[in-house]
Amino acid sequence: MRVASVISVLVPILASPAFAAPASKKDAKKETAVAADARAGVLEALAAEIDRARGLKLGENEPPFFVGLQLKETDSREISGRFGALQERSERRFRSLHADVRVGSYELDSTPEPDALAFDFDDDSGYTAPRDMPLDGGDRALRRAVWLVVDDQYKKALASYLKKRGKQVYRPDDPERAPSFSREEPPRFVEPPVAFPFDTEAWSAEVRRVGARFTDRPGVFDSQVRASADHVTRWFVSSEGARLVTESVVYALHVWAYARADDGMLLQQSRDYYGATPGELPRGEALDKAVDSLLAELEALRRAPVVDPFTGPALLAPEATGVLFHEAVGHRLEGERQDDENEGRTFRGQVGREVLSPLATLVDDPTQRTAQLDGRPVALNGWYRYDEQGVAAQPVLLVENGILRSYLMSRRPVKGFTHSNGHGRSAGSRMPVARMANLLVKPARTVPEADLKKMLVDEARRQGKPWGIYIKDIAGGNTNTATYGYQAFKGTARLVYRIYAADGREELVRGVEIVGTPLSSINKILAMGDRSAVFNGYCGAESGYVPVSTVAPAMLVGEMELQRTRKDTGRPPVLAPP
Repeated sequence: MRVASVISVLVPILASPAFAAPASKKDAKKETAVAADARAGVLEALAAEIDRARGLKLGENEPPFFVGLQLKETDSREISGRFGALQERSERRFRSLHADVRVGSYELDSTPEPDALAFDFDDDSGYTAPRDMPLDGGDRALRRAVWLVVDDQYKKALASYLKKRGKQVYRPDDPERAPSFSREEPPRFVEPPVAFPFDTEAWSAEVRRVGARFTDRPGVFDSQVRASADHVTRWFVSSEGARLVTESVVYALHVWAYARADDGMLLQQSRDYYGATPGELPRGEALDKAVDSLLAELEALRRAPVVDPFTGPALLAPEATGVLFHEAVGHRLEGERQDDENEGRTFRGQVGREVLSPLATLVDDPTQRTAQLDGRPVALNGWYRYDEQGVAAQPVLLVENGILRSYLMSRRPVKGFTHSNGHGRSAGSRMPVARMANLLVKPARTVPEADLKKMLVDEARRQGKPWGIYIKDIAGGNTNTATYGYQAFKGTARLVYRIYAADGREELVRGVEIVGTPLSSINKILAMGDRSAVFNGYCGAESGYVPVSTVAPAMLVGEMELQRTRKDTGRPPVLAPP
């Protein structure tokens, strides 16, 4: 997914009731009531500062026409271990504030142009109000911290607005210019407190047990196991009248192992799991099977040949298909990128035109909490009720049978799209921008997944290639969308096979990654499978790392390019492990 405004990075960043801390019904009800009262107090404190902000006015200058406050409280638990022992056991709780203060009007406000810096920090005050907020001390401490941030943001917004107005003197009027900020119905919603069980002792025992399984593997020189849970309570209030309290919980389990091939190439394999409840993470026998599979893959990779760069037909497993669409297409459909002169603007002005293969329909749906796969529900990371600008989450039909229909929209309008569709997203105290949530790839027609390998072999023969490529597993990807870089994407493949055209034989290879330009690769789809899978992870871009998912089928493409990975080489440890 994306980092800064140019590079996107997508990364994959559970248990039975025995893993939930026991509590009586009476205790649980009491804790819920206390939590509800505390949340209500925070909401009232933020609303009081919104009311006071109406009095912001510096001399003869304009007061703000909009103030929005978003406070996030994160309760994070993490346990990690190596070599059968615990390495870290932490609990962290913190609050961060984003204050959106706008001067001017909905038509022209203080937010900078998409191709400008967020603000010119050329003032010499020497002080910027911290975005970290107090955890206790009552509403007085919280309101004092909020007051400083709002004051700071008002002055920056006013300075930005005056500079923006000054630039209008030299620019001709543009009747097609989109407004600066969309008008949306202010929501009022308070979500009931969400349970957050995390049995520290039970997960500590599991981390130790699983970590110990790597210590007797001579080819594996390092490994790590990490279990975590993040509970986020979000308050949102605005001068328009919005009042929101929402909660979200993400549980995660990660297992990594490292080895070296005989030529010194560093090899890493991992397993990443996410869930909305502890019961959705594997443990015990299920986790042991996953570790056995990981170890078998590492051992096979140590013996696998290094493949040379290759261009030819490729079969992508469902997870790899999802990552490809996320990187190559999804980021280029984010609203802010359509008006930014520094962006490639791949799909600007293309609504109603065919931009992808007619086989593909893309929908981004943050309202979908789970995906039904093989008869069971799988939690989706990208689910939420309201985005970070207080707009209700909405499913968006982006591409229909290859034809572009819409963009992902925050409250920053673009030509032809004057309203948000609930995709203004951010992490912590960052400014929200349009981002993906749950990207669903829906094929117009399918073939049985088992037939796709035969079709790959047939296509390799037709092209006169000695083999086709099967990308069975992928760790994530990244893309560049800026004009001062190449319009390209890259996928980090974990398991890649050559499928020989002569006899259909499969051979595991190593040392390659997927690369390509978005339009050329994604428009060479030959077929899509009949079974979908979920890729859960986190996407990093200019508004921070946000949880996302893709749901996609396997896909056969006529051409895919593989390049050599950077060859991290070194000697294995000189002595045997103690």
